[in-house]
Amino acid sequence: MSALLQDVRYALRQLRKSPGFACTAIVILALGIGSTTAIFSAINPILFEPLPYPQARRIVMIWYAAADGSRIPETFHTYRELAERSRSLEAIAVTKPWQPVLTGADHPERFDGQRVSANYFHALGVPPALGRDFQPSDDVYNGPKVVILGNELWQRIFAGDPSIIGRQVRLDDDNYTVIGVMPRTFDNVLAPSADVWSPLQYDSGNIASTQTREWGHHLRMVGRLRPGISMSQARSDLDLIAHTRVPEFPRPDWASLDQGFITNSLQDDVAGGVKPALLAVLGAVLLVLLIACVNVTNLLLARGVMRRGEFSMRAALGAPRARVLRQLLTESFLLAMLGGALGMVVAQAGMHALVVLSPPELPRVNAIRVDGTVFAFAFGITAIVGLVVGLIPALHAFRGDLHIGMQQSSRRTEGGHQTTRRTLVVAEVAIALVLLVSAGLLLRSLGRLFAIDPGFDPSHVLTMQVQESGHRFDTDRARDQFFTEALEAVQRVPGVVTAALTSQLPLSGDFDPYGVQFESDRSSNSEAGLRYAVSPDYFRTMRIPLRRGRLLDEHDVAGAPLAVVLSESFARRKFPNQDPLGQRVRVGPDIGHSDRPWGTVVGVVGDVKQTSLALTDSDAFYTSTTQWSWVDRVQSLVIRTRGDAAGLAPAVRQAIWSVDKNQPIVRVAPMDSLLVRSEAERHFVLILFEAFGLAALVLAATGIYGVLSGSVSERIREIGLRSALGATRNDILRLVVRQGMSMAAIGLVIGLFGAAITSSSLITLLFGVSRLDPFTYVDVIALLVAVSIIACAVPAWRAAQVDPMVALRYE
Repeated sequence: MSALLQDVRYALRQLRKSPGFACTAIVILALGIGSTTAIFSAINPILFEPLPYPQARRIVMIWYAAADGSRIPETFHTYRELAERSRSLEAIAVTKPWQPVLTGADHPERFDGQRVSANYFHALGVPPALGRDFQPSDDVYNGPKVVILGNELWQRIFAGDPSIIGRQVRLDDDNYTVIGVMPRTFDNVLAPSADVWSPLQYDSGNIASTQTREWGHHLRMVGRLRPGISMSQARSDLDLIAHTRVPEFPRPDWASLDQGFITNSLQDDVAGGVKPALLAVLGAVLLVLLIACVNVTNLLLARGVMRRGEFSMRAALGAPRARVLRQLLTESFLLAMLGGALGMVVAQAGMHALVVLSPPELPRVNAIRVDGTVFAFAFGITAIVGLVVGLIPALHAFRGDLHIGMQQSSRRTEGGHQTTRRTLVVAEVAIALVLLVSAGLLLRSLGRLFAIDPGFDPSHVLTMQVQESGHRFDTDRARDQFFTEALEAVQRVPGVVTAALTSQLPLSGDFDPYGVQFESDRSSNSEAGLRYAVSPDYFRTMRIPLRRGRLLDEHDVAGAPLAVVLSESFARRKFPNQDPLGQRVRVGPDIGHSDRPWGTVVGVVGDVKQTSLALTDSDAFYTSTTQWSWVDRVQSLVIRTRGDAAGLAPAVRQAIWSVDKNQPIVRVAPMDSLLVRSEAERHFVLILFEAFGLAALVLAATGIYGVLSGSVSERIREIGLRSALGATRNDILRLVVRQGMSMAAIGLVIGLFGAAITSSSLITLLFGVSRLDPFTYVDVIALLVAVSIIACAVPAWRAAQVDPMVALRYE
C-alpha cells in the first residue's frame, strides 16, 4: 500500500510539472466519459433496466393482429373473451385515455388519466399506497363513480392529505369518490402523464349488438402471465383461443381474430419503437469515447518520448521494468480518475440536456437519472479507459535498450513510437468520418422530410384544443352552441384572419379512423378512413387545396343531405377511371345499417399528412361538424393570423373563456412547431450525432496537429540538413503536409468502409436518402480534407521557418 501511495504522489508531481498536458488530457477524457455516461443514463432504464414492477418479465402486451402484420388496439368484448378463456394469464386488463376536467377554480384544469378495467393495477403488480384498489363491482355498467389519484396530483392539489380517502372530487360535473392514492414511486409506462384513474364501466351484456363502443378497436390490453408460463406458451394459448370460436363469444368481421394476436413483453413493447435509434446513439457515443482514448494515448506517447531519458536513468539506477511500468500505469489511472470525476459533472449536465431535448415518444423519461448503476458504469469505463490509454505508452517506453536514452536527447529519439502515433491518428480520422457521415445522412434525411408538402400551409397558424365538460353539454345541441359561439368570439379577435374547428388536427398525434362504404362497391365490406368533422372555413384556414368539386359550406348543416369531401389519394384509389363527384357513400360507426342514409361526394381536396411527414398519405374524408353522427366533445381550433401566431394565444384563450370560463384549453402551439415536433425523434438523434461528429472532428484535427508538431520537433536536424543541401521552404512545406495528409488519406479510406457498414443501423431513421448517399460521403470527405490541411498548416509553417545553422547545432 505504501508503494502505491508513493506512486500516486509521484504521479501527482509529474502532472503538476506539466499542467497544460494534464488539463488537456483530463478535459478530453471528461468529455468522452461524461457523454458516454449521460447516454447510458438515458438508455439504461429503457433498454436494459427491468421495468419497475414485481416480476416485470411476466407482464405482456396483447394486440389484435391485422392482415398486414400491424398492431391494432383490442375491443372490449375480445378482452372479455380472453379473460374468460385464457389459461396462461393470471390477470388481464384494458385501458383507454381519459381526460377529466376539474372545475370550480379560477381556471378549469384538465388532467391526463386512464379509464381502466378492474385488474389494471393487479396486472402491473402495484397496488395503491393509500386506500384500496378497484374491485370487479366498481367496473360494471353505470357502476359507482370512484377514482384513484396519482401521488403527484394528490400532493399538488390536496397537499398530501391522507384523509382524502372517502372524500369526493368533482370531475366532468360528476362527484367521484376517492378510493386510493398510488405510490410516489409508481411509474406508469403505458401512460406516463396519467395521474387519475377510474373504472372503464363498459356494458358486458350487449355482445350481440355490433354497432356499440364495446366492439370498437380502441383499447390497449395488458396481462400478467401465470408463474411458470413462458412467452411461447402464452402465445400458443392465445392463438388457440383466436382460432377456436365458441358460441358464448360471437365475433363481427372486424374483430374475427383470424390473424391471431401479437404478444410481446411490456418492456419490448414500450422500447421497440425507439430501440434502433437508441442503439445507434449508443454506438456513436462509444466511438466518441474511443477517439478520446486514442487522443489521450497519443498525448501520453509524446510525453513518453520526452521522458525517455528519465526512464533510462531509473533503469541505470537499478529500477526493475515492472516497477517503472506500474508507475506509468498509475499515472494513466490517475488521469482517467480525474477525467472520470470531471466527466460525472459533464454527465449530469448532459443528462439534463437529454431530458429537455427528448422527443415525446421517448419512454420512461422520468426514470433518466444518475443513480448507483450509472455511477458503477462510469467507474467501470473510467478504469477501462485508464488501462487502455496507459498500456500502449507504457509498453513503448520500454521498447529497445533503455541505456541508449542516456546517450541521446529525448528530442532525437524517434522510431517505433511515431509509427504507433500515426496509426492512432489514422484511427481518429476513420472514426470521425464514420460519425460525420452518420450525421450528414440524418441531416440530409431531415431536410428531405421538411421539404415534403404536408398538404397545408403551417405558417401563421395557431392551434389549440378545446374540450367541453359538464352535464349541460350532454346534448349535441348544447355542444354545437358552445363551439359555435366560441368560434365566433375567436373570429372577432383583432389579428385573426380566419378560424375553424376540426375533430382531429394534422401532425398532433390525433388518429381517428371510421368506416367508409361506397354504394359502387360490389361487396358490402367497408373501409377505414381518417375522419375530419370540420367547420366550413377549415380548408381556407389551413389552405388545403381544392382539386375537384366544392368545399363544405354553411349550407351543409344537420337536416340537409350529407355532404362528404374525399382526400385526393382516396378518391383516386376508389375511382381510378370514374368521376368521384356525385358518388354515394356512407361514413361513420353504423354504416352497416341498411336504413342509414347515403351521403354524396361533393368535392376532392389535396392529401394531408396526419401522423408523420414520412408516412404515406392515409385515406381521409371530411364532413361538417353538424352533419356527423354526434358533435365531438373535444375539438381543435385552427386560427390563421396576420402576424405572430403564438403571440395571439392569450387573446384567443380569453375569447373562448368569455363564452364559458369552465372549459379547459390545452395543447396550444403554432402549427409550425407541430410540424417540427412530428419528426422529433429524428431531430433528437441528429442533434446527438452532430455533437458527436463535431467532437470527433476536433479531436482528429488535434491528433494530426500533435503528431506533426512532435515530428517536426524531432526532425529539426533533418529539416536543417535538407535546407542546407538546397531544399526550399516550399519543399519543406510539402514534406510536412504530405506526411499529415497521408495519415488523413489512409484514415478516410478505412472510414469509408466503416461508414458503409455502420450506416445500416440508421436505415429506420433515414427518409429519401440511401445510407450510401454519394453526396453525403463527398461532402464529409471534403470537410475532413479541409480540416486536415488546416491541422497540417501550422507545423508545416514552423518547419519551413527552421534556420539551417541553428538546426545543425541542435542537440
